Amino acid sequence: MPSSVQLRDDYDAAVLRALAKRSGNPRRIRRLFLALAAVFDGTSRADAARVGGMDRQTLRGA
Repeated sequence: MPSSVQLRDDYDAAVLRALAKRSGNPRRIRRLFLALAAVFDGTSRADAARVGGMDRQTLRGA
């Protein structure tokens, strides 16, 4: 059974999306923030990884 992605409680999806817009590395950081924002929104890990253009294991390790 896959383990859940552990999230910090001092961020939320809106904050991560704002950070993605301001990120210095628009490709890598933006994709990661958008994937994590999807997790905050309750999206499955597989779908969130797809949003970020990565596999589930990469998202889990982020």
